[in-house]
Amino acid sequence: MPAPAPSGRPASAPPRGPGGPGRPARSEQQLDFESLKRLIHLKLVDKLDLTRLGDLQGDTLRREIRLVVEHLCDTENPLLNRSERERLIEEILDETLGFGPLEILMKEEGVADIMINGPKRVFVEKHGRIVRSNVTFRDNAHLLQILDRIVSRVGRRVDETSPMVDARLPDGSRLNAIIPPLALDGPSLTIRKFGARPLTLEDLLKFGAFTTEMVMLLEGCIKARLNIIISGGTGSGKTTLLNTLSSFVQQDHRVITIEDAAELQLQQEHVLRLETRPPNIEGKGQVTATDLVKNALRMRPDRIIIGECRGAESLDMLQAMNTGHEGSMTTVHSNNPRDAVSRIETMVTMGGTELPLKAIRHQLSSAVDLIIQASRLQGGPRKVTYITEVLNMEQDTIIMQDIFRFIVDGVDESGKAFGHFESTGVRPSFMHRLEAAGVRLPANLFAARRLG
Repeated sequence: MPAPAPSGRPASAPPRGPGGPGRPARSEQQLDFESLKRLIHLKLVDKLDLTRLGDLQGDTLRREIRLVVEHLCDTENPLLNRSERERLIEEILDETLGFGPLEILMKEEGVADIMINGPKRVFVEKHGRIVRSNVTFRDNAHLLQILDRIVSRVGRRVDETSPMVDARLPDGSRLNAIIPPLALDGPSLTIRKFGARPLTLEDLLKFGAFTTEMVMLLEGCIKARLNIIISGGTGSGKTTLLNTLSSFVQQDHRVITIEDAAELQLQQEHVLRLETRPPNIEGKGQVTATDLVKNALRMRPDRIIIGECRGAESLDMLQAMNTGHEGSMTTVHSNNPRDAVSRIETMVTMGGTELPLKAIRHQLSSAVDLIIQASRLQGGPRKVTYITEVLNMEQDTIIMQDIFRFIVDGVDESGKAFGHFESTGVRPSFMHRLEAAGVRLPANLFAARRLG
C-alpha cells in the first residue's frame, strides 16, 4: 500500500472514492465537499455549549464558533488545501449563524434582486439584467430551514397554514416567500436588496434618474409640505426615491411610517416606525395598515408616510392628508400618473366604503398635490418619467398636468433604453405655497425646453 502523503501536503479536493491514492482510508475523508460540510456541521452542534454561548453576541460568538469549526476541519479532513478549508469554515458559520447560501448572494456586489425558484434554481438581477446564479441549496428542507430562520427573527411565520410571508432581513432588505402547497416547484423566495449605505440624491443624479431642475422642484414641494404620491411598477425604484426625498423633510418634524415589512430608511432623527402584523396561528391578533393609520392620527404626527397603499388604508391616508397632516407621502403600484389616480379610487371602493365615486375623486383631488412616476425602462435604467400636478375636479374628471417628463428616444446596442428629460412649459398652480414657505425657484425653471 502506498505511504500516506506527508502532513501539510495540499490536496486539490476532498477525496471522493474509497482508497484514493496517497490518502488514509477513513470514510470521513472520502466524503465530497457538501457531505463533509454536513458532517462537520452536525458535530459542531453536538460540541456547542449552548448555555455558555447564550451570553455571547455578534463577532465574539462568531470567533468562538470559528475556533471549534477549525478544530473539526483539521480532525475530519486535514488534507484540505487552504482555500477549501477557509471556504468550508465560512459556509459552516453561515449555516450556523447566518442564512446559508443566501449570505453569499447578499454580499455579492451589484446584485439588486434575488429570485429563488426552488432549491436548485436561483436567479439574480445584476446591472438591470436577470442571470442564473451557481448558488444552490441542498434540497427543499434546507431552503425551508433558512426561510424559517429569517421570518422567525421578525416575528413572522411560514408553514402550510400560512404559506405566504413578507419579512425583512437584518440589513433592511425585503423578502417575500411562498411555499408548497401553493408553490408547486418548491419554496419560492424573492429578495429586494437594500445596501448598507442608502442611495443619496447625488447617487441618483449621477445615475441619471432625474435632473437638477426636477430636484429643485421636489425639494421645494417637500419643504412646502405638499402631499405626494410616488407611483411605479415593481422594481422601478419607488422606495429608493421615497428614502432619498425624505432628506428634504425638516429635522424638527415628527414623521410616522407605516409598512407591511419595514424597509424605509428615512434620514431624519424624529421618525417613529410602525409595522403591520399578520394573524397568529389561531387567526387572531392581526393589525392592518388601516389600524395603524387610525392610531397614527392620535400620535401627533407632522407627516405620515405609508410604505405602500394597497387596500382600505387608502381612504384613511386621503383623510389624513385633508385634515392637517400635510406633507404626507405614500407609494402605489401603477403604470402612469393617471393610472395611479384610478388605482387609489379602486382601493378606496374595495375597502367597503359606500361613498359615491364623485365624492372619492373630490377627496383625492383635494388631498393629493403631486404624483411622481418612477419607471424601470427596457434594459434596466430607472428614471423619474413624470412629475405631474393634480389640480382639481371638472365635472366628474380629475384634472392633471405634467410639469416634467422623460421621453424615450430608442434602445442602444446593449438593449438599454435611452432618452431625454424635458420641461413641458407648465408653471404649477401651487407656486404660491412654495413662496409662502420661503422656497425660491429660478424664474426660467419651468420654461419649455429639453433638460440635461
